[in-house]
Amino acid sequence: MMVGMELMRAFVLTAPEKFAVEEVPVPVAGPGEAVVEVARVGVCGTDFEFYTGAMAYLHSGHAAYPMRIGHEWCGTVTAVGAGTDPAWVGRRVMGDTMLGDGTCRLCLRGRRHVCEQRQEVGIRGGRPGALAERLAVPVSSLHHLPDDVDDVLGALVEPGGNAWRAARAAAVGPEDRALVLGPGTIGLLTAMFLRASGAEVHVLGVAPESLGFARDLGFEHAWTWDDLPELPFDAVVDASTGVDSPARALELVEPGGRIVGIGLAGEPSLIDTRSLVLKDVVAIGILSASPGLAPTIDAYARQLIDPRPLVAATVGLAGAGAVLAGERPPGAGAGPKIHVDPHI
Repeated sequence: MMVGMELMRAFVLTAPEKFAVEEVPVPVAGPGEAVVEVARVGVCGTDFEFYTGAMAYLHSGHAAYPMRIGHEWCGTVTAVGAGTDPAWVGRRVMGDTMLGDGTCRLCLRGRRHVCEQRQEVGIRGGRPGALAERLAVPVSSLHHLPDDVDDVLGALVEPGGNAWRAARAAAVGPEDRALVLGPGTIGLLTAMFLRASGAEVHVLGVAPESLGFARDLGFEHAWTWDDLPELPFDAVVDASTGVDSPARALELVEPGGRIVGIGLAGEPSLIDTRSLVLKDVVAIGILSASPGLAPTIDAYARQLIDPRPLVAATVGLAGAGAVLAGERPPGAGAGPKIHVDPHI
């Protein structure tokens, strides 16, 4: 390492269930890039999979240890590279996780989040993540955060964008009834957006604690598989990791309705396409937040929904490993999301 090189702290996964907070070089903004002082980072289910070693990208070659995770983030731009508008410096921002190559057919058609050659911040292609004091990302991936969107909300934009897309795909409104399978962060955010559309929203889960929290958020229709009432659902959103959930969603949805898949099981989850056809059901898969980031920022700024209660605690980099190991921070609330402040 060069003498005099500026260093920062970063959380590094070195192997399954192995980690360290290391001193690493502060990133330098390349052409078209910005360096961001990270304010908050959300710990996501994908991060847990990297911690355990179960993440599919580790086995496909799209990711490898050592790696720096963290893709639900917000912060303030401190520097920009050559060819970049200097007006970005000082702006509060969050960033898209999906970084397409910008040249392929999918990217040119506005679908960079499914680009075959994409990098994913903190996930795929060696692009370092946000569990660090600073982060370098393309300026083209940044979204400005208005003052009405604080740091807690800013780090909830990325999961919110996924949920906004799922709720929009459900295509429900007043006089409709929707069911969300899985009351985790994405499921509850989706339920919030569905409720904002005017639909009657039901939530289905397994753990009494998560269902109790959903009720505390105002979702009085919170059920288990054992007590779910026999009701017609115009849309069913599967935000769970249950291998049988997609098939159950197809069973539960009203003919002519929609099922939306945003959760991923650890093994293949199957549906009977004969039922899909005979019930005239629309099935939609949601991969990323990319097309939903701007609408989510707007929804937060206008207080269309308030997801702050989802955040149970905020820890520093030194506490991130324990969180990934499944420990709840002392004094944590009931919400499913833990945030990291890299500067504490």
